[in-house]
Amino acid sequence: MPPESGASRARLPLRKSLFARLLAVSALVAACSVAATAWLAVQTTSGAILKEQGQNLTADARIYHTLLGYAAAHPTWEGVDRTVRDLAEQSGRRIALTTEQRTPLADSAAPEKAAALPAQASAIVDPLSVDTALAAENAGPSGTPADRVDPRAVGPFRLPAAERTALRQIADRGVACLSEAGIASDVVRTESGRPVIQVVGNDPERIQGSRCTTDALDAPTATEKQALKALNQLADACLKRQDRSGVHLKLDLSWGQSAEPVPTAVPTMPPSEAPGPVSGIEPEAAPSATPTETPGVMPSSAPSPAVGTGEDDRAIASCVGTARREQLSSYVASPALLFISDTGGTTVPGFDLSPANTARIAGAAALVLALTVGASVLVGARLVRPLRALTGAAQRMRDGEDTAPVRVTADNEIGRLAATFNDMSAHRARLESQRKAMVSDVAHELRTPLSNIRGWLEAAQDGVADPDPAFIASLHEEAVQLQHIIDDLQDLAQADAGALRLHAEPVRIEELLGQVAAAHQARAETAGVALTVPPSPPERPVPGLTADPVRLRQAIGNLVSNAVRHTPAGGQVTLRAYGSASGDAVLVDVSDTGTGIPAEDLVHVFDRFWRGEKSRSRRTGGSGLGLAIVRKLTEAHGGTATAASVPGQGSVFTLHLPADRPEDASVAGSADHPGQP
Repeated sequence: MPPESGASRARLPLRKSLFARLLAVSALVAACSVAATAWLAVQTTSGAILKEQGQNLTADARIYHTLLGYAAAHPTWEGVDRTVRDLAEQSGRRIALTTEQRTPLADSAAPEKAAALPAQASAIVDPLSVDTALAAENAGPSGTPADRVDPRAVGPFRLPAAERTALRQIADRGVACLSEAGIASDVVRTESGRPVIQVVGNDPERIQGSRCTTDALDAPTATEKQALKALNQLADACLKRQDRSGVHLKLDLSWGQSAEPVPTAVPTMPPSEAPGPVSGIEPEAAPSATPTETPGVMPSSAPSPAVGTGEDDRAIASCVGTARREQLSSYVASPALLFISDTGGTTVPGFDLSPANTARIAGAAALVLALTVGASVLVGARLVRPLRALTGAAQRMRDGEDTAPVRVTADNEIGRLAATFNDMSAHRARLESQRKAMVSDVAHELRTPLSNIRGWLEAAQDGVADPDPAFIASLHEEAVQLQHIIDDLQDLAQADAGALRLHAEPVRIEELLGQVAAAHQARAETAGVALTVPPSPPERPVPGLTADPVRLRQAIGNLVSNAVRHTPAGGQVTLRAYGSASGDAVLVDVSDTGTGIPAEDLVHVFDRFWRGEKSRSRRTGGSGLGLAIVRKLTEAHGGTATAASVPGQGSVFTLHLPADRPEDASVAGSADHPGQP
């Protein structure tokens, strides 16, 4: 073993190891996969949380709006339990109401199953101080009042049944009047019970030219006059404390000099049916106070007080708002804390990325990474083990040691590589055996004629043999045989090296076969063998052929010589040429009626120095190179050589030579062309 072989078989550094690279790539892929999965999960969960939170906010606003309406219509929270349970059932949430001191008022959860309420309330339900963020979800077209009083809190402005009935009759007559004028309208009842007329399409300008007026419907009732008077007194008291003069509030809570109500609804009645003086007041004739935006809106609709640009207007608006809250305080429920949570007690459902959850995510990622690395170690070890075995076997082969076949454990890429390596190793062993056998055969073939020549020369030198003509002829025969062996070896060496040159030219194969038969005719007659060249069959004409006639005669001559040698007296050797069925090849058969070749030996007939006689007698066989030369010369022409035999009946050797292509027939060369190996 060379001294460096031990170092070459040492393990590779970790950074160059396939195992380490596989492990690193697997770990990197696992880390990227975990990170990508975590990122995708966080993004997806965040989106789901935002969507759910949006849905929860809508549901929370609906709950808040409903409870706010209850507080605006009831002076206490008694009886709110049913409303709370219905809202909880609809939303699937837990709803609880407490006083500002956290005294329970209502709770949708059973007392024995109710969790502790959160430290912070979801909202404060106060109809006199509306949460604008939540109220905006359910606000009407006019939005939330500027004074933050819920429009459903009407208090003393709520009309009794008699006044509602009277106003409804007036409104119905107004609708009928508008209908006669071709204007579609309807009666809408406000929170206070006052009816207003709403024109279909909400376009009051359509009825400006009609005879229908709204004086009777717009005039305050006795209940409204009393409530408006009390509100005016509270506002004036507030202004007096600020050393400001009092104001006259109208039914729409605007203020000005005129005592008449501002027309806020469309004309509704013909003059003949009006209860009092009828005057068609146009919108332009109204006082300078700001009217409500919606026709026929009463104080229960909570219109924004008219606010000017000066300091006086701001002070008046502030006092009117304060007066309204003071007036309504005894008609609405007291402020209450609203708690909205899920059934488990948390206020915001969804994924909470707390430190504990972060730790769980990190633990799961670490577990996935560990499993990936562990699997990579197992797979990498199984992958690298056969590769190391292959590496060791290749190194032993390089060092000239006997190499045992590498174990094939599975039918996969590595297993097939190991099987291919075993085949290569076996093939290399066969080639090495053939090389050694060839050296021995060459030495044997050269030793015999050289020994004969040396023996004759030593005999002549010792005076035992006379150098007569027979002596000279014997030496010449041995020298010719020696030269023949050397020439055959040279031809094989040139063919193996690709240096065998062919001088191609158009060849008439029938004539060439006749020449070969004539050259071997004398030897065939001496052996008692009939040598014939029948014509080609008409159905298989011979196509054109371009070849080296000298080399082709040599190949066919070797076949004829071999056939005559192995055909007993009275036998026959036949040379025949014909075209292939497809017409693209010329076939040359050399058949005999000799002893034949056993099937187990037929695959070796073209091997070098192979003879059927195991005794290697040169009397019954040649040098063992003739058929090997035939195969090499045929391959140099681009063809193949095959053999078929039936023991006891004879053998057939066939040369398959490529025929000329039709387009090359007219230019078949007379110049020499180098052959192909």
